Amino acid sequence: QVQLVESGGGWVQPGGSLRLSCAASGSILSLYTMGWDRQGPGKQRELVATITSGGSTNYADSVKGRFTISRDNAKNTVYLQMNSLTPEDTAVYYCNADIRIIRLQTYWGQGTQVTVSS
Repeated sequence: QVQLVESGGGWVQPGGSLRLSCAASGSILSLYTMGWDRQGPGKQRELVATITSGGSTNYADSVKGRFTISRDNAKNTVYLQMNSLTPEDTAVYYCNADIRIIRLQTYWGQGTQVTVSS
């Protein structure tokens, strides 16, 4: 089986920074695109950022210039550096990864809460 374990969430004041991490473990044959989604209170779930195995990135317009996604392929880990946080960034952040064990499938982490408030 595969597990995605997130860490790094918490509370931060507006203008602050947080770094999320997500490590994939298990019987992984190949690890492809990894990314982060989020769901704020009363909002629909939305894509935040993705990164391919080759390092190509994609961001939601709302986080461009403030968030940076990166990955360490040797550690099967994806990161999300979040700067200049605002209360609108408050959400549960979910890691996801396209992983091939036998067939290609998308896996999700359990979510980590990020709260931005003064």
